[in-house]
Amino acid sequence: MLRIIILTIGLGLIFYFSPQIGLSQYLHEYKWIILAFFFAVSYLNHLLAQLGFANNRENFVQFYLGGIVTRLILSLIFVGVIAYMGTKDIYIFITNFFVLYLCYTGFEIYGLYRNLRHF
Repeated sequence: MLRIIILTIGLGLIFYFSPQIGLSQYLHEYKWIILAFFFAVSYLNHLLAQLGFANNRENFVQFYLGGIVTRLILSLIFVGVIAYMGTKDIYIFITNFFVLYLCYTGFEIYGLYRNLRHF
């Protein structure tokens, strides 16, 4: 969980300083909402994985894969709601969203491999 917090803080700093480093034209105005969404979903996945690991170690994989499917479904719902609301610059929003989706998913898979390396 600490890795996800550090990732979120790092991305938040990039978002905050984006006007000074010239990245503001590539970031959507909902960047903070997207970041909060991914932090909340990552926290939910962390809780599901801990629950699966604590109750029965044999069911850990099912809980973890359930978390990944939950993330995908919640992400599709989130993008659908934002698109339905008629946000401007939808292509920038979708690009920002899926770059962060891949970033958070990559960090969680890296953390999983790192934790499971001992077993």
